[in-house]
Amino acid sequence: MRLLLDTHILIWALSDDPKLPDQARRLIEDRSNQILFSSAALWEIEIEHAAHPDRMLCDAAQISSYAQQSGYQCLQIAERHVLALASLVYKADAKPHNDPFDRIMICQAKTDGLVFLTHDSLIPNYGEPCVQWV
Repeated sequence: MRLLLDTHILIWALSDDPKLPDQARRLIEDRSNQILFSSAALWEIEIEHAAHPDRMLCDAAQISSYAQQSGYQCLQIAERHVLALASLVYKADAKPHNDPFDRIMICQAKTDGLVFLTHDSLIPNYGEPCVQWV
């Protein structure tokens, strides 16, 4: 299976954080799975680090380096991913989801046949089969 990690899952996996759900940990540690992270996650991390260096201790370069040392591959944002944004439909009666980083990562997974691994309870409201909530 090819897994694209949501930003928080990426950070939790790299830091061996106890917040990482057991199911996510098993999938990430399964050597038969290919683990990817998005350049959008790095963008999100760098913005958070610049705004709150006391809370986001690592910058995007450090996270990218740790991820690659762990064998994860970076998936760059491509035109096909951006164009797929038009196909996303969010449940009208669900709590609003205003995270553009999540939306582009869902489109990356959807377009490239990946499983988007997240712990964000709002993301399943897109109804995309590529989303796996853990």
